Amino acid sequence: MSDNRTAGKALLRVDSLQVRYGAVQALKGVSLHVDAGEVVTIIGGNGAGKSTLMKAISGLEPAAAGSIAFEGQDITRMPGHLRVPLGIAQSPEGRQVFADQTVHDNLLLGAYHRRDGAAAIAADIEAQFHAFPRLRERREQMAGTMSGGEQQMLAIARALMSRPKLLLLDEPSLGLAPLIVKEIFAIIRQLKAQGVTILLVEQMANQALAVADRAYVLETGSFTLEGGAAQLRRDPKIRAAYLGAHA
Repeated sequence: MSDNRTAGKALLRVDSLQVRYGAVQALKGVSLHVDAGEVVTIIGGNGAGKSTLMKAISGLEPAAAGSIAFEGQDITRMPGHLRVPLGIAQSPEGRQVFADQTVHDNLLLGAYHRRDGAAAIAADIEAQFHAFPRLRERREQMAGTMSGGEQQMLAIARALMSRPKLLLLDEPSLGLAPLIVKEIFAIIRQLKAQGVTILLVEQMANQALAVADRAYVLETGSFTLEGGAAQLRRDPKIRAAYLGAHA
């Protein structure tokens, strides 16, 4: 499934990507694209390879074959820490906040590569506190002592501190209560309204398809369906396999 037709305009382009864990092929030649300003979601069950794909895009897992391009630049072999200054930031699965650091210091660490000065970084921290009021209330609290939902907000805010051109959200609803999940997806909608380009991996397919422009369905390392999110939300196969009682 190739996206070469979009190569000229895609912000992110993945072509025939393979990732292996020893003898296990986790990704079997997947191709996708994300255009500037889009929210694109990848849905699929446990073990489908969703998080592996996100790690490969952010440089945390090496590609066994295929290519990854960002703004037309081949980054397939580029180390992950060099992809952040290009404009790729990830809010990882499981949040992975710096538990023994304060909320404020977590946000500072999100801006570690920036060279635009302390005043600009301080202004962006203030902007995150405005977007996430609970983080302001917990500014000096150790991140590891916060609730799961608060840590998820911090993980997203920390990623935004790098001023990304592409925000990777990996399972933002994982382990959260339904009311907090609703709040997290409200935040994603706000980011979309602000024009933030997002690639979203999510098991809660109904919520993901409701917020996304386009979607891919990943099953055992391969994309089996792709298309407009609204279209896939109406697809009987998707409704039966992923939406269930929430369809």
